[in-house]
Amino acid sequence: MYEENNTGIYSGYQPYQMPQQPSTEPEKQKHSRKKGGFFKKAVAMVALGAFFGVSAGASFYAVKAVAEKTAPAQQESSQETIVMAGSDSAKASAAAENNTAADSGVVNAASTGAETNVMDVSSVVQNVMPAVVSITNTYVATQQDFFGQTLKSEQQASGSGIVVGKSDTELLIVTNNHVVADTDALKVQFIDGEKVEAQVKGTDSTKDLAVIAVQLDAVKSSTLESIRIAELGDSDSLKVGEGAIAIGNALGYGQSVTTGVISAVNREVNVDGVSGTFIQTDAAINPGNSGGALLNMKGQVIGINSNKIGGTAVEGMGYAIPISSARPIIEDLMTKTTRVKVDAQEKGFLGISGVNVTDDAAKVYSMPKGVMVAQVYSGTGAEAAGIVKGNIITKFDGSSVSTMEELQKMLTYYAAGTTVEVTVMEGNPNGWAEKTVEVTLGAQQNSNVQ
Repeated sequence: MYEENNTGIYSGYQPYQMPQQPSTEPEKQKHSRKKGGFFKKAVAMVALGAFFGVSAGASFYAVKAVAEKTAPAQQESSQETIVMAGSDSAKASAAAENNTAADSGVVNAASTGAETNVMDVSSVVQNVMPAVVSITNTYVATQQDFFGQTLKSEQQASGSGIVVGKSDTELLIVTNNHVVADTDALKVQFIDGEKVEAQVKGTDSTKDLAVIAVQLDAVKSSTLESIRIAELGDSDSLKVGEGAIAIGNALGYGQSVTTGVISAVNREVNVDGVSGTFIQTDAAINPGNSGGALLNMKGQVIGINSNKIGGTAVEGMGYAIPISSARPIIEDLMTKTTRVKVDAQEKGFLGISGVNVTDDAAKVYSMPKGVMVAQVYSGTGAEAAGIVKGNIITKFDGSSVSTMEELQKMLTYYAAGTTVEVTVMEGNPNGWAEKTVEVTLGAQQNSNVQ
């Protein structure tokens, strides 16, 4: 049985239908319509692409043509700018800048396209170098070997100096005290290579300053003509950052030049008994530069270099004694009598034995640095002048004294019977008081007595 569904047709029953021939005409028309539409679209797209291509090309050539036409105008505009820069006002400004650079010793390389400045100090050095000398100090070094025996050997040390004055008989040179300390013989070499013997005139160990003298009659006339006297400047007006030039006998090889800037002013330093405020610079100050000149860009001496103060612990930190504070000391030392060694048989003595007051002892016990009198011998000039045990000798004939060895060297220049001023520090409940006495030196009686 067949069941009738709700459509009125029995389920499972399909009436027989005659097969029909497929009609190709509608399909052909359909494909034809599709084919025609595709070609139309393709043609439209190609046409549109060609249009945009032509437009783009035309635009490119138009821009190029405009650029070529406007380029000369831009170049003319640049040339006009250059011409304007060459106007009177611009020339005046450029001239002012060039003059300023020339005065300062700095050559501006901006006109050549460089981005840095080149420091040229050749003219300054050429003017000042004849005022700077090399100093050779020959001395006897004393050492003790492993067995306690004392050994002596001749040594040489190199330094520098600055010609600061000239009298009727002498050429006066300032240097560091440590350059000439313990000297047995000094030689000075001038700009032309001529070497001449020199003598110590005066020293100040606390400020590390000394003045030495060269006898004019010992110098050739041609050498004297090549020497210049240095111009002293004003270190009190220095500014941090301004240029600095150091000239000296670096490492004993001869005069050389280094440049830098003023790194600091009034820098407080205390080293090896030398204390005070100094100029700090990054211009290299090496062994042998001590006593040489620190210059400003005008070629004026603004400081006296000291390798002793700077040392070698830190790179790029050199020190110089400010010339403004050194000037009064230099002027005083220049007035001293030039020291000429006397024969050993004629050498005078004070009549004391003494010990050194070291830096550590001076700090711990609040004592002045110098030579402490350990004993005063009877019947001597020291006893007659009132020097007593416990006094500390700080100056001899106006020159500062810091060690017994230094005092012994000084006495080699004074004959028996000479009267000299000796400055001592006396201890009291309130501290130390300075006293200056006159001592008439006696004849040498004992090698242990000074």
